[in-house]
Amino acid sequence: MVARVLVVEDAEAIRTAVGIALEEAGCEVLTRADGETLERDLAAFRPDLVLLDVMLPGRDGFALLEVVREVSNAGIVLLTARDAVEDRLHGLRTGADDYVVKPFVLAELIARVEAVLRRMGRLRTVLEIGDLAIDVEASSVTRGGKQLDLTATELKLLTFLAGRRDKVVGKAQILAAVWGYDDYAANLVEVHVSALRRKLGTPPLLHTIRGAGYILRAPS
Repeated sequence: MVARVLVVEDAEAIRTAVGIALEEAGCEVLTRADGETLERDLAAFRPDLVLLDVMLPGRDGFALLEVVREVSNAGIVLLTARDAVEDRLHGLRTGADDYVVKPFVLAELIARVEAVLRRMGRLRTVLEIGDLAIDVEASSVTRGGKQLDLTATELKLLTFLAGRRDKVVGKAQILAAVWGYDDYAANLVEVHVSALRRKLGTPPLLHTIRGAGYILRAPS
């Protein structure tokens, strides 16, 4: 199991970037543009932490914070462009575990999220897919108990795919997450996926979905 994070943020660019960054950090992520389905998401997804934008359409982040606190013991981190001291104090006094002001650096946000999860004892750093174990903190990968010798790029690629296990991931997504490229460089992805697939061994875990991308899943 990995930490589950629910992201409620109406700005699509921020929501997407935060979701990808959290997945790269080894979290299972569910994103929403508003809090209309919050109660249902809390019950079905059971997040370890909820990342809430304060300025949301409909119910704002402060109202949603109260809902989370009523029905869940998830950690809460607020996101907002409102940096007034009274706003921060209000959020913290009503149950938020941390408060991050926009604009923010993604690396700092992820560190804040991890700090809250760690304090709550919910930061799980080992991703398991079948007999594959990825220790994110130790940068170590084993399969069937045997250590795999991966390059730094292969480890980053594997961690990203593991965060999206059982989901098809396109080459453009991989390029943006692993290399930070906007340009399409299919051969770069293909070469590294091929090398990673060989190192992962058999039965195969990493599969090509023709015309769509790749998927990492445990053998059936």
